[in-house]
Amino acid sequence: QLQLVESGGGLVQPGGSLRLTCAASGFTLDYYTIGWFRQAPGKEREGVSCISSSGGTRNYADSVKGRFTISRDNAKNTVYLQMNSLKPEDTAVYYCAAGKVITLGIAPMESEYDYWGQGTQVTVPS
Repeated sequence: QLQLVESGGGLVQPGGSLRLTCAASGFTLDYYTIGWFRQAPGKEREGVSCISSSGGTRNYADSVKGRFTISRDNAKNTVYLQMNSLKPEDTAVYYCAAGKVITLGIAPMESEYDYWGQGTQVTVPS
């Protein structure tokens, strides 16, 4: 069964850091672009960052540029999202997703991704 599982969320004070992990089972991530998305209470899900299958292309939403870094380790079938300088507005459920036919050069678009994880909660209190 194809599955993506996110972990690493939690409660962190403003200015703190977290590293989210997206682990795949049942398939290899080698040929997939991986995107991170988030959904805050009462808001639509938005694309945060994505990384191409080779890792050579990485894109970020303007709201996280300079603070978040996406990376992948295909040998471990895992993708990471390092989040630094966290702000209350980063509070959301974070999801990872996998897709093969992805528009690169922009923040990820939900409609292009085929497989989704269940999400992990990140809370940054104000």
